[in-house]
Amino acid sequence: MFIFRQYLRLQCIIVMMIEAVAFCAAPFLAAHLLARTFRDVLLILSAGWWPAALLFTGVMMTGLLSMGLYCARQRARFDGIVIRICIASVGTFVALCLVFSFAAPHPMSRSLLALTTLLAFTASVITRAAMEKIGDDDRFKRRVLVYGSGQHAMSISRLRRRSDQRAFVIVGFVPPAGVPPPGSAPSDLSDRLLPADEPLLSLCRRLNVDEIVLAMDDRRREFPVQELLECRMSGYEVIELSTFFERETGKVRVDVLNPSWMIFGDGFNRSSARRLTERGFDFLASVILAALTCPIVVLIALAIKIEDGWRAPIFYFQTRVGFENKLFKLIKFRSMRVDAEMDGTPRWAAPSDPRITRVGMVLRKLRLDELPQIFNVLVGDMRFVGPRPERPHFVDSLNTQIPYYRERHFVKPGITGWAQLCYSYGASLNDATEKLQYDLYYIKNQSLMFDFIILLATLEVVFLGKGAR
Repeated sequence: MFIFRQYLRLQCIIVMMIEAVAFCAAPFLAAHLLARTFRDVLLILSAGWWPAALLFTGVMMTGLLSMGLYCARQRARFDGIVIRICIASVGTFVALCLVFSFAAPHPMSRSLLALTTLLAFTASVITRAAMEKIGDDDRFKRRVLVYGSGQHAMSISRLRRRSDQRAFVIVGFVPPAGVPPPGSAPSDLSDRLLPADEPLLSLCRRLNVDEIVLAMDDRRREFPVQELLECRMSGYEVIELSTFFERETGKVRVDVLNPSWMIFGDGFNRSSARRLTERGFDFLASVILAALTCPIVVLIALAIKIEDGWRAPIFYFQTRVGFENKLFKLIKFRSMRVDAEMDGTPRWAAPSDPRITRVGMVLRKLRLDELPQIFNVLVGDMRFVGPRPERPHFVDSLNTQIPYYRERHFVKPGITGWAQLCYSYGASLNDATEKLQYDLYYIKNQSLMFDFIILLATLEVVFLGKGAR
């Protein structure tokens, strides 16, 4: 199911529905447990508690969303999921304590709110433990028939991440007419090849297929137009390989991408109205955030001065490539030594980089070194959400080595982004390629709602220190 251009898997929808009901019922159950008589329970049900229950549900589910727990590509183990639920629960309790302290009278005391949060935490853990057991059952997955037996088809079977394979099961590969079968290498598809002489529609009916993925290496040879039309008219979905990867992995695979898919497909909407809306949102949000974070900025500035001396600079200015390849000065809190690049050679940060100061290590771990970029957003060089801007030295090199790398500069760069959520810090050509594929997915599916989801999910990165260097 697609909502705001984002694909929600069946498992996520089921979990959301169960948790919404459980969270809404949690305040009433908590009140019942604390009530002394049945008359007290009747008073609770007639006291207009539904607004408070709905508020609790909304805040709790928003907290879980910010921890990436409604993301189909969440790769944390069960103990990591429990930690994330705990953080969301504590955040919900603190937030509602603040809300209710300014919204008297209200029906929920702190003890009642604490018990409600504990019940919601327990319900979420039980729900996700149950889904962990049954979520991998093939009955919850789409049955996919792959039309192709070459390198493109093999790229589906080579998906390694468990999170990328949760929503589908491959029933087989159909070799196109006139194409020799793959070799006998260990990675071939020979054990899952289906008879090429059986009509495609008959295969779909016999194997109870849900959709067909078109994964031919060369469409100029014996393209099965009539057979695919018959399957489409009979109710079977037919999708291209690029669309399949986009939906299942949350990125646009550049190794199977062709320009016509980008030119004629949906997405990549960059209308003037959307740009104006985005600019208004960024300007307003940057003004509010600058006012709220002013005390933190002062404390960070003092910490940098105390460690490196009062003459040491607080900020670090670096030239980056922005919208339509225009250069701008990116502002960050200085997290490295002043002489970090005295030789003039740009270098990516490495794990445990000795150039990083002690204060800088904390700033990078919590992503607080990015705070001054609010000014870049305010003046319009950046957005809150978008591809991370790179230095001209790296961009010139990557433009020649990675296909479609130039296309990431047709949107404004951002402080955070989809690639930052889905992939760790990049410090190599392979890392840059992986992050580009997530950036292209964001550019294709960009919307204010998607931006809001990314901003919420960035809290998981901040709280858990994911991908920091």
